Amino acid sequence: MGLINHDSSTDTLKDGLRAEAARLGPGRRLPSTRALIQAYRVSPLTVSRAVAELAREGILVTRPGTGTFVAEPRAAARHHDQHDYSWQTIALAERVIDAEGLSPLADPPHQEGVISLATGYLHPSLMPSGPLRSALARAARLPDAWERPPTAGLHELRSWFAQAAGPGVDSQDVLITSGGQSALSATFRALIPPGAPLLTESPTYTGALAAARAAGIRLIPVPTDAGGLISAHLAEAFARTGAQALFCQPAYHNPTGVVLAADRRAAVLDAAAGAGAFVIEDDYGRFLSHQQKPPAPLLQDDGEGRVVCITSLTKPASPSLRVGVVIARGPAAQRLHALRAVDDMFVSRPLQEAALDLVTRPVWPRHLAGLGRALAGRAQRLADAIDRYLPGAAVARPAGGMHLWARLPRGADDMEIAAAARREGVIVMPGRPFFPAEAPAPYLRLTFSGAATEADLETGVRRLATAAPQLGRPGP
Repeated sequence: MGLINHDSSTDTLKDGLRAEAARLGPGRRLPSTRALIQAYRVSPLTVSRAVAELAREGILVTRPGTGTFVAEPRAAARHHDQHDYSWQTIALAERVIDAEGLSPLADPPHQEGVISLATGYLHPSLMPSGPLRSALARAARLPDAWERPPTAGLHELRSWFAQAAGPGVDSQDVLITSGGQSALSATFRALIPPGAPLLTESPTYTGALAAARAAGIRLIPVPTDAGGLISAHLAEAFARTGAQALFCQPAYHNPTGVVLAADRRAAVLDAAAGAGAFVIEDDYGRFLSHQQKPPAPLLQDDGEGRVVCITSLTKPASPSLRVGVVIARGPAAQRLHALRAVDDMFVSRPLQEAALDLVTRPVWPRHLAGLGRALAGRAQRLADAIDRYLPGAAVARPAGGMHLWARLPRGADDMEIAAAARREGVIVMPGRPFFPAEAPAPYLRLTFSGAATEADLETGVRRLATAAPQLGRPGP
């Protein structure tokens, strides 16, 4: 009976995907694996099998890290797309690495005229492009530019990050990584065994969820509110699950933008101490404050080596400046250093030298000050446009970061609204992928850092209002 049900669900999904492919046309992307699972109420394995069979038939083509697309006609298809890879479905089994929630964060819109309110990086106009070019040129001219750096990173760059983290942090505590995402993945794998639980804010950064799931970690949501993580739930969650780690973003939380309330900081660390657990602090917004001093990292309140802190230069500088750090102490630091050697040995020396050159010159604080002003202005312009054209969506202006978190009216479907918005020429992130479990309400995450101009932000909101008239009324 189980086999009959499985075949029936696979056939039903294949029929649905054929119809969707015919409707979309060649080259268009199909819904994500997560969306197909929800829409057809099937397992990830069923989706994999159906897609593999349709790929073998020449109807679909899969592009790892990007998604599943409607294939070009056989005559126009590339030769390698016609090979039969269906055997891999069985060999890879049921494990799924779902990066669908990350693609809008990293991939710029390719269609002319499309406005992205989803990309997780700065628009080129906000980047310190001139100083970056100069720093890279100077780094390339150093006599030892192409020599192997220490595995943990250049001492001077580690010292700079230690000083930026605050008093009590030593350069020996700092490990240079290839950006923040790499640091997250390495930290999860170093501290949490496969199958073990990890407490995390709900909602939280989709990249952290993807990295944890790829490592086989079980995600346990802890709710948040306007003061950040609700610390009163933490001790219970640790006791109930036996979790040995908590992942959180205390400053300019992604996606909500909130800052952990001052009176909750000690409670978070006390709950972790009572459980003998780590706190993995993603301090991604350290350099994205909107004209005010950012809150001190939790790392500053920790004297036990409990907090493992992650930050990066990628967000405030450039997507291609893949330089981040993990700050850890004790045996945890030793394990992370060992994992670095196993994973990729070290980060490119010219890139480290260029990063060091950039951040130790007077241009860096000037850039951060200008960036803070620009982000503040963009956040206000986007919030004003939402108030004007989307009165059905509720947002609060953050004090830092790149995003507005918009709560939608009850009954709205954030996934459908995001799809409709794309058809109108604006890309937004639905809220559902940011929740490790069920979403309590529909949300959209709207990013103000990636659009070319502030005027584009308003245009994007107007397009969103056209796509989702239930959220408001058209402006004059």
